[in-house]
Amino acid sequence: MPGQHPQKAGRAVSGGHDDSETSNSAVKGEAVSWRARAGALLAASAFSSPLLGTVAHAETANVITSGLSLSTVEVIQLAVFVGVTGAALLSAIVLIRERTRTSSQNLELRSRLADVNAALRRSEALLNMRDQRVVVWAAENKKPDLVGTLPLESGAPEDRAAFLAFGRWLMPRSAAALEHAITALREKAKPFDLLIESQAGAPLEVHGRKSAAHILVRFVSLSETQRSQARLKIENQRLSADYETIVGLLDALKMPTWLRTADGRLRWVNRAYADAVEAESADAAVRDAKEFLGGQARDAIAAQHTSHPVFDQALSTVIEGDRRVFAVTDFAGADGSAGLASDTSAIETIRGEYERTVRSHADTLDQLNTAVAIFDADEKLRFFNQAFQKLWGLDSGFLHSAPDNALLLDRLRSEGKIAEQPEWRRWKEGLLGAYRAVESQEHWWHLPDGKTIRVVANPQPKGGVTWVFENLTEKMDLESRYQTAVRVQGETLDNLAEGVAVFGPDGRLRLSNPAFAKLWGLSADAAKPNVHVSTIRDLCDRQAVDSPWPGFVAVITGFDDERRDRHGQAELNNGGVLSYAIIPLPNGQVMTTFVDVTDSVNVERALKDKNEALQRSDQIKNDFVQHVSYELRSPLTNIIGFTELLSLPATGPLSQKQREYVEHVGSSSSVLLTIVNDILDLATVDAGIMQLDISEVRIDRTIAAAAELVADRLEEHSITLKVDAAAAPKSFHGDEIRIRQILYNLLSNAANYAPEASTITLACRQLAEGVEFSVHDSGPGMPPDVLDSVFRRFEPRANGGRRRGAGLGLSIVKSFVELHGGSVRIETGKDKGTTVICTFPDTPGMRAAAE
Repeated sequence: MPGQHPQKAGRAVSGGHDDSETSNSAVKGEAVSWRARAGALLAASAFSSPLLGTVAHAETANVITSGLSLSTVEVIQLAVFVGVTGAALLSAIVLIRERTRTSSQNLELRSRLADVNAALRRSEALLNMRDQRVVVWAAENKKPDLVGTLPLESGAPEDRAAFLAFGRWLMPRSAAALEHAITALREKAKPFDLLIESQAGAPLEVHGRKSAAHILVRFVSLSETQRSQARLKIENQRLSADYETIVGLLDALKMPTWLRTADGRLRWVNRAYADAVEAESADAAVRDAKEFLGGQARDAIAAQHTSHPVFDQALSTVIEGDRRVFAVTDFAGADGSAGLASDTSAIETIRGEYERTVRSHADTLDQLNTAVAIFDADEKLRFFNQAFQKLWGLDSGFLHSAPDNALLLDRLRSEGKIAEQPEWRRWKEGLLGAYRAVESQEHWWHLPDGKTIRVVANPQPKGGVTWVFENLTEKMDLESRYQTAVRVQGETLDNLAEGVAVFGPDGRLRLSNPAFAKLWGLSADAAKPNVHVSTIRDLCDRQAVDSPWPGFVAVITGFDDERRDRHGQAELNNGGVLSYAIIPLPNGQVMTTFVDVTDSVNVERALKDKNEALQRSDQIKNDFVQHVSYELRSPLTNIIGFTELLSLPATGPLSQKQREYVEHVGSSSSVLLTIVNDILDLATVDAGIMQLDISEVRIDRTIAAAAELVADRLEEHSITLKVDAAAAPKSFHGDEIRIRQILYNLLSNAANYAPEASTITLACRQLAEGVEFSVHDSGPGMPPDVLDSVFRRFEPRANGGRRRGAGLGLSIVKSFVELHGGSVRIETGKDKGTTVICTFPDTPGMRAAAE
């Protein structure tokens, strides 16, 4: 121990008087040991005491270069401030050198060593003062040693490991700076002097130096006065570092940034500012006073600073020929202002696109028939379409108030628009669990009004849920009706007597009914689905006399130009006849239908034979009537002529009885001639060879001529003829002879049924569709069963008439009117008389004779 060294030195001095050689040897050994310790002491003195470092520097070099090796503990003990012992050390070194040369100087050397030992104890005492601590690295691979202590208020731990973990007891910034400085000292021999701060708030001075064999770091505690100044220095260091960091950050930003003086001149700009104003560098932009914003924008900022220190608005400026929008923030202080501009052009463009997209999506959703509602992450309603409002019948004010989802459900429940749940709260919580779900959820709601709603909850990536309410009531109803229709159709097809078979586009049988297999004599396996039409054709060809199935195959498997409707009949080998129809369907399928018309065909054949016989019979009748009529006309003409000759006075006198006979023969012959003429006219009409002589018909003249023909019959029964032609036109186009004949037949028929001394009315008027003639009598009228056959030929009806005719009058009227393109109708009733109405068009259409 250092405290024992003086005793050893004393013993060496007392032994020197007895044995000179031994004494010299011992003195030399001990001198060598203390020379090494003195060298280490001087090395520490050069670092610890700046006042004596210069004086001891030369001797320190000699000691170190003497080739003596020192232990780490001895270096720590000697590395102290020994300024007060510097002179003694120099004297001891000189004394040691002198006494090593001669043994006579041993006593003086021991005395000097005793002085050095005392000085070492004083140095060790100085090192152990509680105001400094030294860290010494003797070699790169060895752990450092600590000498000295620091006061408790400094916050430095006593333990070596804890002390060297600077980050545990120093402020983070101080710890980082110290570790960086020590690394530079050890690797690059770069000395340093730092002011650091412990976590206890105590400032410390740290000095780092490196010699040829040691690395020394000294921690010094400061006095109260020094601490105040040190804190200011530390704060200045911190602010300086922060300033450099902030400036570096601002210069790295892609946003133009600037600092201005109090008078508005540029003081500093970053690289982005220089690029924006197309300057070579930031310094050039400041030197040339290149402004980023226009004068109007700068004036607006200055005006804002007069009332408020912060300006935060969007301003536009021109960058590289394009006008862009920047979000400008400018703060004004006492010594100037600082500003920052962020380019929001792309953001504004994206925002505009986003807003347009949102509006477009909203408009699109608003046109949907499916109800859609969008809730945000706070479960507030943010969007709904018209279908949603219509589905739930909620007022617009409530929906626009952004109600939350739970409130909306409660309102729907209170208004009875959704079904009541046994456990409402649990059901609602399960439904609102969609806001915490990842996948879409699907629910089915059966509403009290009978609607069925498919509810889909689709979680959004940024929170919130999009609810889709699809009203499937109509769809489900249609599906139900469709399934019912399919079942009904199946039952109907299976029970039809008509055979039905449907083939697909691939020529395979899709469906058929039992009647199809029965009509063609097919087995159940041959008529089952997916059987190809070619197989069915081969089986059916054997059943038919002239099989139509090759044509069926062409329609079923052919192209569009071959897919046409076909109808026809097929005669089977067993004598049966099938009526078929081939109908292409819109979906590419083809439907074939078969009806057993064997009985109908047989009946049709019988009817055709009968009709042909009737036609032949009718033709024979017509030929007979025409022949007889022509044959009767000549004799009747002779009879009428001779009767008229007999009634003449020149022929000779006749008795009264003879004259009556002659008159009866004449009138009967005239009636018979009229009947023969009517029969000839009808035969001409039936033969289709009658031609109308169309001309302008004077209505008044035609009516007068017809009235004159029936005047004798009317006078015979005291019947008055009333003519009403006030609303009639003067003329119209028609065949005058046939029209006169029509009016004559109508008047003759009315005269036959009119009561004695009654009135017959002949009227004519102009209508929109033509000219109308009507003849009314006040006779007994016609019963309904007579009206059905009144226009038939050769069916006379007495029905209260005075005489029975041939039954051709109204038939001729109907035929002649229809030849003119007109129509005939009868209005009658019991005790109301009968009115026959004939309507002629203004321009009659020429057509074939009426049947």
